[in-house]
Amino acid sequence: MSFAATGDSFITRRLPSRGAEGFREVAALLSQAEFRFTNLEVTAHRFEGFPFAFSGGTWAIAPPEVLTDLQAYGFNIMAWANNHTMDYGYGGLEATRRYLDQYGIAHAGVGLNLAEASQPTYLECPGGRVALIAATSTFHESWAAGEQRPDMAGRPGVNPLRYTTTYHLPEEALGHLQEIAGMIPINAEHNLNVKEGFAVDPQDGGVRFGSYLFRPGSEASCTTAPLEKDWQRIRRAISEARRQSDYVVVSIHSHEMSGEDKKKAAMFLETFSRRCIDEGADAVIGHGPHVLRGIEIYRNRPIFYSLGNFIFQNETVSRLPADFYEKYGLGHEHGVADALDTRKENNTKGLGVNPYVWESVIPLWKMEGGELTEIALHPVELGFGRPRYERGWPVLSGRTEILEHLQKLSQPYGTKIVIDGNVGRVRLS
Repeated sequence: MSFAATGDSFITRRLPSRGAEGFREVAALLSQAEFRFTNLEVTAHRFEGFPFAFSGGTWAIAPPEVLTDLQAYGFNIMAWANNHTMDYGYGGLEATRRYLDQYGIAHAGVGLNLAEASQPTYLECPGGRVALIAATSTFHESWAAGEQRPDMAGRPGVNPLRYTTTYHLPEEALGHLQEIAGMIPINAEHNLNVKEGFAVDPQDGGVRFGSYLFRPGSEASCTTAPLEKDWQRIRRAISEARRQSDYVVVSIHSHEMSGEDKKKAAMFLETFSRRCIDEGADAVIGHGPHVLRGIEIYRNRPIFYSLGNFIFQNETVSRLPADFYEKYGLGHEHGVADALDTRKENNTKGLGVNPYVWESVIPLWKMEGGELTEIALHPVELGFGRPRYERGWPVLSGRTEILEHLQKLSQPYGTKIVIDGNVGRVRLS
C-alpha cells in the first residue's frame, strides 16, 4: 500500500493550465501513491457566508473550482480542520462542505456536530481501505464543533484537540507571584465566577495568575498536554477505524510550538502523535506552522510533525472584510493590495520574507504486511522571491539544502535521512 501526503494547500487562484510550470512533474509524483492527502486551508465558496469576527489571520476564501485543481494534482482525500475553517462562519463551512461533496472528495475533521467532525472518513484503495481522522489544535474556541443531545442539536465546527498549559516556578518565585495576584484584581472575575458557580478551580491547587496556572517546581518551566476529553474522543475514533479499515491515518493541524521556534513542535503535539500510534494509527500527518518540522519514526510508524506548505497563496484573496482594514488603520478607499502591503510593511516582514515558508517536501511511503518498508522525501519549492501574485505553486526542487535542513530538524528524534540524488530516504530499522 502506497501513501503520499502534503502539508497546507492554501489555494486562492485557479491553476493557470494543466501544463503550468511544475504541475505535470508534481502530479506524476503524487500519482505513484494510492492514498493522496492534502490539508485544505481555505473555505471554498462564492461568499455564501459572512466574514466571521475572528479569522485564522487572512480571511481565506477561494472559488469552489479550486477543488478540481487539487483533484488535478491527484489528491483524493483531504483534511480541513484548521484555523481557517470558520473564516466565513457557518455559511462558509456549510458551503465548503457542500462543494467537497459535490466534487466527490473524501474529507474529514469538520462536521455539522461533534460526532460528524470526529468520525473517520474512509478511502477505498486497490491496496486496502484507509481511514482518515482529522483534528486541529489551532482555532478560535467558538469554532469547536458541539456535541448533540437527545434534546438539543449539535453545533457545526472543527474536531478540536485542545491542550492544557502549566507553568512551574520554584517555591520562592511562586510565593512572590501569589503575593502580586493578591495586590491587584487580576483574578477578580474568575474568583467571582467560582463563587457563583460559573467556573471551577483545579482540584489540585496551584496559583492562578489571570488566565495562567502556575504550580511549584524545582525550576522554571512550561509543560503542555492534550486535553483528556479531546484525546479520549480521538482515541475512540482511532479504535473504530482500526477495526473498520486496513490502515489508519491521523491528520493534525497545529501552529503551537516549543518556545518561539516554529520549527519545533509543542510538547502536547509530540505526546498526542505518539499516543495515536500507540492506539493503532499507521501514520500521523502534521501541518500548520507553514514551515517544515522534523520526522519521527515511532514504533516503525511515521510522524510528520509538519509538512509545511504545498500551495501557499494567502496574499491573493479577492476580498477582505472591514475588520482587516481597520486593524491596519485603513479605510474604504483602500483595497486588498494596500492592506497586504501594510501588513507586510511592503514585503519587509512576515511569511513572505521567510525562505523556509516557501520550501517543503512530499513524502511517499509504503507499507507491506502491516510494516513500514520505505519513505522517500521529494523536495519542493514555491517561488520564494517572486511577486505575490506568482508565487505559491509547488515545483519539484533539486536543492539538497531542503533535505539537509530536514535532516537537522529530524535529528532530535533519532531519524536518519540519507540524501540520494534529489531524494531523501529515511533509514528504517
